[in-house]
Amino acid sequence: MSRVAKMPVVVPAGVDVSVKDGQINVKGAGGALALAQNALVNVVIENGKVTFAPANDSREADAMSGTLRQLVNNMVLGVSKGFEKKLSLVGVGYKAQAQGNKLNLSVGFSHPVDRVMPEGITVATPTPTEIIIKGADRQRVGQVAADIRSIRPPEPYKGKGIRYADEKIVIKETKKK
Repeated sequence: MSRVAKMPVVVPAGVDVSVKDGQINVKGAGGALALAQNALVNVVIENGKVTFAPANDSREADAMSGTLRQLVNNMVLGVSKGFEKKLSLVGVGYKAQAQGNKLNLSVGFSHPVDRVMPEGITVATPTPTEIIIKGADRQRVGQVAADIRSIRPPEPYKGKGIRYADEKIVIKETKKK
């Protein structure tokens, strides 16, 4: 059995987990998330814990039990605490401004770039060169951060562009005469 699936997901107070009609629903202060249940995995909810077991002895069921456990764990963490990604802008004149669910970027193009945030994702700019993306769904938060980074990824010679806050850019050496 998968080592990840052996650990049960502990459901904190204020979070409700239910399984019905082939869907796993998680509700909490941060919102409500749903995930389709896989037929290869048996899900049992009891005493504030969610346990996962493969439905048969196949390799796919074993792997899917660990995957489903981690997805449900991310959903429980998302509705209780939430997830966030931080981006930083490096470059002269590069700045970002959040206006409601819209992000305005000025990153060296001849025009400003506007991005509308999807439902459930909030964006904040504590300083003009910092962007913080928050939400309950870990996958969507990461995807929105990757989409924003792809507008102007860091270039390898000066390091200018949009990067994750913890990302290290390896600067290349310039051409010598």
